[in-house]
Amino acid sequence: MPISHISMRAGKTEAYRQAIFDSLYRALREALNVPEDDRFMTISEHDAGSFRYGNAFGVDRSDDLIYVRVTLFDTRTTEQKKTFYRMLTDSLGDSPGLRPEDVFITLVETPKPNWSVGNGVAQFV
Repeated sequence: MPISHISMRAGKTEAYRQAIFDSLYRALREALNVPEDDRFMTISEHDAGSFRYGNAFGVDRSDDLIYVRVTLFDTRTTEQKKTFYRMLTDSLGDSPGLRPEDVFITLVETPKPNWSVGNGVAQFV
């Protein structure tokens, strides 16, 4: 039951944003075994003055950079995470055409008791 948020520069089309959602969903399902229809995702767009990045770690990023943050249970293996990073980057390369250098991913893991997905109930405890 991950919740995902993408931050990016403003100005892309609805189809471009939808391609990001579709690529993310596919990678979550295939690499991290997320259940079908588990699509808790948002995109925030920022003007140039509100979106900064650098070329740290020798990665030559561009204005097409997206930050992908996925908050999820702390139950995935290192291998699953590595598969997810590769799968998502490859899928975003196919559609909407992002360069690998422009995909910045962070996973934020939390224990299951830290989740309530509705009705004020701790469903996973």
